[in-house]
Amino acid sequence: MESMAMWPGSSVSGRYIGHPESCYFGVSKVEHDQIQDYAVHKGMEFKEAERWLASILN
Repeated sequence: MESMAMWPGSSVSGRYIGHPESCYFGVSKVEHDQIQDYAVHKGMEFKEAERWLASILN
């Protein structure tokens, strides 16, 4: 019986582009201006948004 589960699991899967001109980039920590923008869009106070995002702040 087929389980429809991904193999390998999705946590180790990805899409890779095999083109000579392709490039990959890293995602860095969240900066002050990004927290401010996030807080405005979520309708919350800056300090609350900062607390929510504490683990990924720069």
